[in-house]
Amino acid sequence: MNKIIFAVTLIATTFSAYSQEETDSTKVLKDIKIEIKNKYKKESSTTVSKMPLKDIENPQVYNSIPATLLKEQVVTNLNDALKNATGVTRLWESTGRNGDGAEYYSMRGFAVQPTMVNGLPALTNTTIDPINIDNIEAIKGPSGTLFGSSVISYGGLINIVTKKPTNNFGGEISYNTGTYGSNRVTADINIPVKDKLAVRVNSAYTTEESFQDAGFSNSFFIAPSLKYEVSDKLTFLVNTEFYKSTSAKASMLFLSRYSSLSFDSMELFDKNYKKSFTSNELTMNNNSFNMQMQALYKLSNNWTSQTVLSKSSTKTNGYYQYLWDSANGDEFTRYISKANGTFYTTDIQQNFIGDFKIGNMRNRVIAGLDYYNSRLTNGGPGWVANGIVSLIDGTDTGDLTQAGTDALLTGTYTGNTEANQEIMSAYVSDVLNITDKLSVMASLRLDHFDGKASQWDSEETKGQTALSPKFGAVYQIIENKVSVFGNYMNGFKNVAPTTVADVDGSNPRIKEFDPEQANQYEFGLKTNLYKDIVSASISYYNIDVKNRVMTDPNNINNSIQGGEVESKGVEISIVASPFKGFNVITGFSHNESEVTKETPGDGYLGLRPEEAGPENLFNLWANYTITSGKLKGFGLGFGGNYASEYKTLNRANIGTFELPAYTVLNSSLSYDNNKFNVSLKLNNLLNEKYYSGWSTVTPQRLRSITAGVTYKF
Repeated sequence: MNKIIFAVTLIATTFSAYSQEETDSTKVLKDIKIEIKNKYKKESSTTVSKMPLKDIENPQVYNSIPATLLKEQVVTNLNDALKNATGVTRLWESTGRNGDGAEYYSMRGFAVQPTMVNGLPALTNTTIDPINIDNIEAIKGPSGTLFGSSVISYGGLINIVTKKPTNNFGGEISYNTGTYGSNRVTADINIPVKDKLAVRVNSAYTTEESFQDAGFSNSFFIAPSLKYEVSDKLTFLVNTEFYKSTSAKASMLFLSRYSSLSFDSMELFDKNYKKSFTSNELTMNNNSFNMQMQALYKLSNNWTSQTVLSKSSTKTNGYYQYLWDSANGDEFTRYISKANGTFYTTDIQQNFIGDFKIGNMRNRVIAGLDYYNSRLTNGGPGWVANGIVSLIDGTDTGDLTQAGTDALLTGTYTGNTEANQEIMSAYVSDVLNITDKLSVMASLRLDHFDGKASQWDSEETKGQTALSPKFGAVYQIIENKVSVFGNYMNGFKNVAPTTVADVDGSNPRIKEFDPEQANQYEFGLKTNLYKDIVSASISYYNIDVKNRVMTDPNNINNSIQGGEVESKGVEISIVASPFKGFNVITGFSHNESEVTKETPGDGYLGLRPEEAGPENLFNLWANYTITSGKLKGFGLGFGGNYASEYKTLNRANIGTFELPAYTVLNSSLSYDNNKFNVSLKLNNLLNEKYYSGWSTVTPQRLRSITAGVTYKF
């Protein structure tokens, strides 16, 4: 804690001293007419606060990752894109399983998935193709007040802002190829159909093999979108996304959660680093569809109506497997099933957005109603054991053919299940400018939740109601240049009813719970010095989660509420363009997380949660592009990521297994002009062996190179 306070004090003092010189320095810059564009910086957002608001006047912290940066880094997947966000690291790769098959990341000590598109729920069971991304927003802290809490995390949320049609004809077609059999063709085409009607289509076809001995992914993505300005008052926006993929995924290695830890080093995992323990016959098919329709109507000069319909569906069909630790320091048993399920979501919102004055005080207000519904269905065979893997010998006794696996699964059908949830919400948020420099935000949300699973059809279950407040204040020490801020934010989680029983297993019944609650307070500093040259933020946060469901210490068949977790830390983000052609984005985060109340004997009390990820993370990317002369358009990029040691398994009654710290470096070369872009990207420059996990041990990709060419028109 002392380290955190010292860091905040030191950097705040530095920024304060720097800002005192800002006025004179700006005059000098204006006198010599230096024009520098910070191409990694997004000045404002319409989704973080559900209204247009500049970053420097927003009491909430978020990181923006623009499409220009993704192109520069030759990004072909979401994980590489999110390596530019401060304090975000991947825990699990996409599993493809129904309901939660997307990638899991850690943010501010809590697991989070990418579940939002344009500020609306848009769940997926696989990864997200970056071709339709205009901007990624990593929005920090429990944001239940404006977004609800069914599809986001106490640590924050990942919001994808998609590309929108424009009134100009143009586009680009790209081809990338590289190591591990990667080939990728993309297209981004914008067509003005007629006056005030435009269509844009983004599409990608990707094939890729694994760096391990088996595994592959083939995917096709297409995203048609439409913008129609019917009149000066009415505009329609339609965004659709279709994704289809077939893949063979490596088995995740789960360390045992129920037996004493039998591994004490990374030696055996390093030895088997390139083994996938699967075959290319055991494939998973994932299809997804997402559609959003918006109607924007200007009611007056001060008020706008926003009506939104968002629907998504995902389909999972194929083999899902994992390896479970046999607790003997060597072997893992493979468990496999054939998943067959669908997940549907519908979200309808009606928002009224206002910008008006009461006296001399400006009000920016959003008031809205939100209806959310989801339906999850599953059906198919059960789980069976399919072989034993030995890390010492590298052997595998499983039958990894489709025919052999299907024979094992015969007769294990478990029936169909269905789970539904329905949430009705109302919310209001007001940003009040008391003076030109001082603004305050007050927000409140009311949610009513109803959930039902097929096995509860004969049971009466009550709904849950939750209130979620949010308060913030911003004081601009130098208007539009330096601000200090503070916030209090709330998040919650509706806990589904569960079946409990007496100690001997008799008297089974449905038990209902109150919502979990997370409360954050945060304070910090934001700067936009010299306007487009240096933008930075530093903050200290503290998140307390209460009312978590835990096992009854006196009855293993019962659950009670009362678990608590504390997560606190410092985040520093800097986006800068100190001289023409040179751009930098960097960040550092330090997180301290602890289970402060838990069922005695469960082993978590006083320890860092496994979902919290590494304590320290650092990211850096710097690029220099020559802006004049014969070499104009040539660019060089360099950067990477550092993560400290990570306790992927951390339980007092089982043991602690630590994944080692790592530093992964990347570099790029490029040439860009009005018609062509040629790029060369080298990832994991030093061929570092490193791992991710969440009670798992998952090897990450070794050195790879990607070459690309883009034609622009």
